[in-house]
Amino acid sequence: MTDVMIRAVGVTKELPLGQHTIHALRGVDMEILSGEIVGIVGPSGSGKSTLLGIIGGLDSPTQGKIEIDGVDITRMNEDQLTEIRNEKIGFIFQFFNLIPTLTALENVALPVQFARKRAYNPEKRAKELLVSLGLQDRLNHRPSELSGGQQQRVAIARALANNPPLLMADEPTGNLDTESGAAVLDSLQNIRSEFGTTVVIVTHDRELASQTDRILHLIDGKMVEDAVEKHKFNRT
Repeated sequence: MTDVMIRAVGVTKELPLGQHTIHALRGVDMEILSGEIVGIVGPSGSGKSTLLGIIGGLDSPTQGKIEIDGVDITRMNEDQLTEIRNEKIGFIFQFFNLIPTLTALENVALPVQFARKRAYNPEKRAKELLVSLGLQDRLNHRPSELSGGQQQRVAIARALANNPPLLMADEPTGNLDTESGAAVLDSLQNIRSEFGTTVVIVTHDRELASQTDRILHLIDGKMVEDAVEKHKFNRT
């Protein structure tokens, strides 16, 4: 039996706007298995990024619950959520969010240095990850000295720094050209193959979504379709 990495049960999110209420999520139920690469797609305003933030413990639902690797994070306090994010979840953002004054090596080493339960030597871990992503010649380059695709691969390495079982990617190829975007997806697929990492990708890019194991569709805060897998899912 394959483990469930993410379980959402009746997740709603209501946001006050003056005298009105925006229903960002309307009772979302879903399961994502360990080792899957899943795409979440939908038009702007459909609730994709809101759902990603709630799954990642960056926001809390109005109702419902989220389990990550069997742990209910819904009612955790901020210290507990910080620990969960540090140990179990890596985040990849559209705009990279690298620290401009630090080198690629220093950016990737940072999460290891701040880990409550440090499992790696920060510099050694950072170098191993960057080399594995083809950036062995860019270790001492700052973000301004890297292409968009290279910056995103540094961001992926940073997200993997503490070896989390779950990667959350919000429009990871949104600022990249087609070739660089394909390279980023290849990197994510290789990470899944090597480590069994679960990858959740929020994207407007239908071509990118078509390369995932499964596509979840959000429209007006509701999960309207769970698409048939594009290719057989094999856990490695």
